[in-house]
Amino acid sequence: MSHLSAIFSLGCVEAGLDEAGRGCLAGPVVAAAVILPSDFDHPRLNDSKKLSPACRIELRQHIQIHAISYGIGLASVEEIDRINILNATFLAMHRAVKQLRVTPELLLIDGNRFHNQSQIPHTCIIGGDARYQSIAAASIIAKVERDLLMEQLDRNFPEYNWRQNKGYPTIAHKQAIAAYGRSIHHRLSFKTG
Repeated sequence: MSHLSAIFSLGCVEAGLDEAGRGCLAGPVVAAAVILPSDFDHPRLNDSKKLSPACRIELRQHIQIHAISYGIGLASVEEIDRINILNATFLAMHRAVKQLRVTPELLLIDGNRFHNQSQIPHTCIIGGDARYQSIAAASIIAKVERDLLMEQLDRNFPEYNWRQNKGYPTIAHKQAIAAYGRSIHHRLSFKTG
């Protein structure tokens, strides 16, 4: 049995939302929205950052099979540079909600801020991905989706080793930027030094 709470509000169709890639130097920011059945449970479900890549992939498949609905939204590097990472994250979250086949009655947002552009009420929950199953499920789907995207980009830009660092500002990634310059997939609005 999972240590996470199954629901936030009794009798309400809830969608958990989370993002991946907000602190990266390259690639899009990816968000996911997940509506789980009230009896959903998986003992290893947790914040994606606390799970191994293999466990995340296994859980992603389980979530996608058993979820009432899930959606994935992205905001591009160009959008991140134009409207800033925070607003791009909100944009990706709204795009994820629009992909849901079922309209939720409440959005559970991991974090402390959200610019709601929909008529759906929302609640921000700091550390929500370690507290509620639907947010943890969204964190897993967003993380796996973004990792797969970065691995695809790595095929054409192997010098940045995105297969390994996924675009995060590791020392090796920063050294590669210093040696090769920025690629078309790097966020120009982010400092690399």
